Amino acid sequence: MIGETGPSPVGLDVALVGRRGSFAIEAAFTAPARGVTALFGRSGSGKTSILRAIAGLTRLEGRVRVAGETWQDGALFLPTHRRPLGYVFQEASLFSHLSVDGNLIYGARRSPGGVDAAMRREVIDLLSLERLMPRAIGDLSGGERQRVAIGRAILSRPRLLLMDEPLSGLDHRAKDEILPFIEQLAAGLDLPILYVSHDLAEIERLADRIVVVAEGRVQASGPLNAALTDLGLGLVRDPRAAAVLPARVTGFSEEDGLAELDLGGQRVFVDGSGPEEIGLNRRLRIVASDVSLARAPLAASTILNILRVEILAIEPGGRADLAILLALDGAPDLTFMAKVTRRSAARLQLAPGDRLHAQIKSVSLATSPMPRLR
Repeated sequence: MIGETGPSPVGLDVALVGRRGSFAIEAAFTAPARGVTALFGRSGSGKTSILRAIAGLTRLEGRVRVAGETWQDGALFLPTHRRPLGYVFQEASLFSHLSVDGNLIYGARRSPGGVDAAMRREVIDLLSLERLMPRAIGDLSGGERQRVAIGRAILSRPRLLLMDEPLSGLDHRAKDEILPFIEQLAAGLDLPILYVSHDLAEIERLADRIVVVAEGRVQASGPLNAALTDLGLGLVRDPRAAAVLPARVTGFSEEDGLAELDLGGQRVFVDGSGPEEIGLNRRLRIVASDVSLARAPLAASTILNILRVEILAIEPGGRADLAILLALDGAPDLTFMAKVTRRSAARLQLAPGDRLHAQIKSVSLATSPMPRLR
């Protein structure tokens, strides 16, 4: 693993103001010293402008500090080439006249200490680049080019990794191919990663924290699930609204291929790959529209996952439905949502404080590795 595990103090401190195009930018947030912090917002919200300002490619007024080092503050403004960062763009932007290996080590040659042979070998293994080494850049797929671009950024020994919608130009198959590599990368790198995307599903899979941007301004910043389940922030009104919760694999059934996980002291079952996952941390994605509520658990049902919950709040989710914020019984910090029709809520006379049973289809619990960051 690249880097060591340990506590995550503040690694990135940003406070920037200025104008870009038709709107003002006001961006103030922090990110931990390791892990993925997502900059999320609609296209045109100002995410890339903020990222470019952090990189020094665009000048805004304010402060940028990385791992205790000031890159910008007042009259001090380090140009981009003096900021030890890696930048992965939407397009891979590789040099067609260089080999795959030549592209990989291009940035490393210009960094202090030059090319680190051990790190080069580790990056090649981590991103599964060995079989690509003899190929020409023009013969690589979009996903393969992005893996090379990511490797190049890492080998430059950055103190901050910036990723600007690196999957936006890829088809679904290429995205599915490269996402596991980014997950492994996030788990292994001992530095902060700032990941720009307007795709909430990507962020739910990759990020630990989120910064929500709208019209150039930061609306919210904090742990991912706190934002996903913040009824006032409005993400719950997305048709694909979901929560992402940490769980630990506690068992695996060879007979039916299901893994058993501990979620806040309660059991859930999901498709599992094998007993080798026992003891691993996973993240569970619970889609709000796939959660139903009952006063008592059904005596006979095909639904395996039935969790004891308490209603924390109820807000309008749409014209015909309500968004209901739930907390796991015995684990009030683990929250997720249910979307139910107004008619169903009235029939059950649902109200905050009610203790109910949340029924969740197994197929709605999608798992991916959870980096061991803390």
